[in-house]
Amino acid sequence: MRLCKSQAALVILVASGVAMGTLAALVTPGCGSSSKPPSGGDGGVPPASSPDERWTAIPVCRAPQRPSSATAVVLKDVFPNLPALSSPVGFTQAPGDADHFYIWQQSGQVLRIAASDPTATETVLDLSATANKIVSGGEAGLLGLAFSPKWQTDHTAYLSYTTPSGAPAGFDSKIARIKSSDGGATFAIGTEELVLQFAQPFTNHNGGNILFGPDGFLYAGFGDGGSGNDPQNNGQSLTTFLGKMLRLDVDGQTTYAIPPKNPFAQDTTGKKKEIYAYGVRNPWRWSFDRGTGDLWVGDVGQNEWEEIDKVELGGNYGWNQCEGFHSFSGATASNPNNPPCTFPGALPPVVEYGHANTTETEPGVSVTGGYVYRGKGVPSLEGSYLFADYGSGRLWRIVYDAAGKGKKELLLETGKNISSFGEGLDGEIYVVVISNGRIYKLVTGPIMPGTNFPQVLSATGCVDPQAPSVPSPGLIPYDVNVPLWSDGADKRRWLSLPPTGQIHINADGDWDLPIGTILVKEFADGARRIETRLLVRHDDGEWAGYSYEWLDDQTDAVLLPSSKTKDLGGGRSWFFPSRNDCLQCHTQAAGRTLGLETAQMNRESPDGSGNQLAVLEAIGAFDAPLPPPPATLPALAHIDDVNAPLADRARGYLHANCSFCHRMNGPGRVPPDWRYSNTLMQTGACDTIPADGDLGVAGAKVIVPGMPASSVVSLRMKALDAARMPPLASHVVDPDGTALIDAWLTSLTSCN
Repeated sequence: MRLCKSQAALVILVASGVAMGTLAALVTPGCGSSSKPPSGGDGGVPPASSPDERWTAIPVCRAPQRPSSATAVVLKDVFPNLPALSSPVGFTQAPGDADHFYIWQQSGQVLRIAASDPTATETVLDLSATANKIVSGGEAGLLGLAFSPKWQTDHTAYLSYTTPSGAPAGFDSKIARIKSSDGGATFAIGTEELVLQFAQPFTNHNGGNILFGPDGFLYAGFGDGGSGNDPQNNGQSLTTFLGKMLRLDVDGQTTYAIPPKNPFAQDTTGKKKEIYAYGVRNPWRWSFDRGTGDLWVGDVGQNEWEEIDKVELGGNYGWNQCEGFHSFSGATASNPNNPPCTFPGALPPVVEYGHANTTETEPGVSVTGGYVYRGKGVPSLEGSYLFADYGSGRLWRIVYDAAGKGKKELLLETGKNISSFGEGLDGEIYVVVISNGRIYKLVTGPIMPGTNFPQVLSATGCVDPQAPSVPSPGLIPYDVNVPLWSDGADKRRWLSLPPTGQIHINADGDWDLPIGTILVKEFADGARRIETRLLVRHDDGEWAGYSYEWLDDQTDAVLLPSSKTKDLGGGRSWFFPSRNDCLQCHTQAAGRTLGLETAQMNRESPDGSGNQLAVLEAIGAFDAPLPPPPATLPALAHIDDVNAPLADRARGYLHANCSFCHRMNGPGRVPPDWRYSNTLMQTGACDTIPADGDLGVAGAKVIVPGMPASSVVSLRMKALDAARMPPLASHVVDPDGTALIDAWLTSLTSCN
């Protein structure tokens, strides 16, 4: 799983079935460097004589239903009454047992759900209950579970997980078999038998998925060992298990035998006889087509291209010489899309898709391989290979043109961090979402040819229709302590809450906003308004977004159907995110709204009405009293606050600009975990080898105390090529932010 860093937040729709429901103006805090209104503009907020007037004003900001996708498929929560799972990474059923579903969690638990009572789980195995059994977190943990094809008679399952060791990464990859004596209700740790174990040189690219193929052999996929760029050339080396698809004969074996048709089964020169195919970077999730037996692999890319491969016996898929269809040589600002790969013997993918720094029209950050659909519930998908992007939440299928060339077709903008797919015994497809701990099923949705969603800002009800720069009554202006860098744009934000809903403050200080909430955010370049975004929580509890581009004459703003880049003059440009791009930053792990958290909102309101927390409490916005006074609550320090400690300002900046992705269960690499609540040691950033390489700086780490020039966190902030952080919607380096982070890094003398 990989990195996500969109620069700006986006607008969200109202859910299917919402009949012109009230929109609450929720602004996505953290998308800009200042909150000044455009100079000379007329968009000031009419002062309210009291906070209560602002609260009791009748909201007129409304939105219609959102349309279904053209393919009329939706995700249905199959266990709506089940408590959220903890970091689920897999879903399956055992052969011959349609009465139960099995889910495995990264931290080491295998859970079982009865189809007859899908309201509770039973833990049938917990590796974490045994001391020094499993290493989890980041890309490590319980990564694969496969039931023997003879499950009904041998009651054997196979596990793939990372276990502690003295290897450079601190763990090994391990495959083991384990027995159940009661039909899968429990698995006894004492029955575990080692099948295969080998050391990992770095902490990422572990792969770890395992499945039985139609030939009865056990297949396993492992990444290239980690770091970035495959520094040990493991993808092309035939003397290592890393960067490979393996095939083992485990039937009736103590450990395993080599299938005689493996490409190197008879080799005597040191090549690994277990290899089925090679040249993969990180085959996180892959599957067999139950109709044809074809092996489909979603291979996670580096900085530019994600790919789907149809893997053949003995095939070389090119890593680290190829990334997708392209030669891998490291993208630069002048050559963001590398030329076609011509590496001898490398087999091309079926399809690829790019990151935001490429020419891709539907960008992503990390592929999650899926399944060929062979169910009966969605006939239009029969025979289609389905896959998703972990960061953007886009779900595609592969279709073919007249020449037989594969291309991707967008099915859904789910907005979810899809960690895995599952296939039921009936061929139906399930979607595993790690960030909210839910399991969804792909089902046929209602066909809706379109809606009357307002095509111009003045028709939304969120602004004065005669003066669209003026917000409607009922919108509450607010600001954040540390905004997200948005290429220097000036920003204004408003929040509207539905009269029947209240804000719940979670234990970590993040706010859970009620259904019907809307955030409105305006971006301006001096006196010129560029964009207004709406972020809305609709009636199924999910968020979605819309972006309106201001006309050159500033009379109104027009709804954009997709992303767009606009020339602002003077060599500057502005990126308008698509309706799904915003959710790459507004992650589920961070609560979607980012800046709506206590430490960001604990400050003076931009209209001078008082402390924002006090104002909201006075109007009854919270579902529980706040501890008085606001001064006792946390507040992030602004980067210009010279009275605040340097470390506090730097960590606040990283929290606002990085932690929405780089946190546990987020789409970014962990470590680092940049949440402000972590100590420096707890972030995992200090003296840590970067997951995606050293950017050409020998000895570079995420943080090297005292050395900004060797710290990847600084290098990525200053990059304008494929290495840039954030990678989406940012074309300008933040001079104040980079200076702050460099000063902090220089001041560090150790990792304590």
